[in-house]
Amino acid sequence: MDFSIIIMIIGILMIVLSFFVKDSSKKVEAEVEELTFSLFQETSALKRRLKVVEEELLIESTKITIPKKTMKKPVVHEIIKSQVLELHKQGYSLKEISNRSSLTIEEVQSVIGGGNR
Repeated sequence: MDFSIIIMIIGILMIVLSFFVKDSSKKVEAEVEELTFSLFQETSALKRRLKVVEEELLIESTKITIPKKTMKKPVVHEIIKSQVLELHKQGYSLKEISNRSSLTIEEVQSVIGGGNR
């Protein structure tokens, strides 16, 4: 019976002692809450900055104009030019010359026109 009384006294002392000891979980809970709030503030600030950057990029992209590609005449090699001129001298039509030289009719005309000058 002495043993059960000792255990009961220890239990009562622990209960009384628990009222006087500070609760450390409240401190941890307050720190977590503060950390969560500061994280929320930083996230909001980052979102605002990102939105400003996106708006600046949209504004700058509308200002930038892409230059249009200019149509360049393809360079015709001298051998092909001489071949076209020779076929023209032989009396071939523009379509026949175009088929044999793998040039367009317009390119053949420019070669023949440039060769006669």
